[in-house]
Amino acid sequence: MSKEAYIAIIVCIPFLGTLLGALTVYLFKKQMPPKVERTLLGFAGGVMVSAAVFSLLLPSLEESSDLGSLSFLPPLVGFAIGMGLMFLLDSLLPHLHSHSKTPEGLRTGASKTSMMVLAIAIHNVPEGLTVGVGLAAAVTGNQVLTFGAALTLALGIAIQDFPEGAVVALPLSQDGFSRTKSFVIAALSGIVEPLATLLALSIASFIGPALPYLLSFAAGAMLYVVVEELVPQSQEGGHSNLPTIGFAVGFALMMVLDIVLG
Repeated sequence: MSKEAYIAIIVCIPFLGTLLGALTVYLFKKQMPPKVERTLLGFAGGVMVSAAVFSLLLPSLEESSDLGSLSFLPPLVGFAIGMGLMFLLDSLLPHLHSHSKTPEGLRTGASKTSMMVLAIAIHNVPEGLTVGVGLAAAVTGNQVLTFGAALTLALGIAIQDFPEGAVVALPLSQDGFSRTKSFVIAALSGIVEPLATLLALSIASFIGPALPYLLSFAAGAMLYVVVEELVPQSQEGGHSNLPTIGFAVGFALMMVLDIVLG
């Protein structure tokens, strides 16, 4: 398989996770059982935290090791910028989370459906950037991330995209949309991911010295999503044992994939 074909597959894998999640609208007549949804959200959070640590922050530190006692600086700066950017997007862009009745961001006349889709799209941006940065490191021949590591990132993101696709499609079907229209809208909410991947890939492949900043930037953006949305939502409405176990399983699975495929 050519390098170009390998890149194309990795770019598309996360979007496939969203598609599969959106297909659950045909499996459930109403909504996904709350325990299942909360467990999947916890699982997704575990995957993202593990990816941020093992596939992004640690390679960023390794890439900065030649700075000696200041090797923490590029990861710290990138991490802070990633967190800050997601905070701005979350504060400014109008969006509505699936289990909330109060929109966030600037007040506009946007429809409920548009704001729900935008909420997921905002969260998909750092995930797409993560895969793009990983691919860029592999393409440039950098030793801290291989194509196997980039594939691991893509698979991890695809796994956690599954519940996100379901969280968009199922509420839409309860708001009067047909199952097919709900599926299409949920699937389109994930299209920002491969676009962000290609953007990050095109930029990062030309800025080799900035790689540790870019890796930690992606980690900060991902962790913002986990702390701000996934973990709190997974803990709502009853005992949190299953979501916590889901988090642990997701974290462990991503750690294993990183070692086996990386």
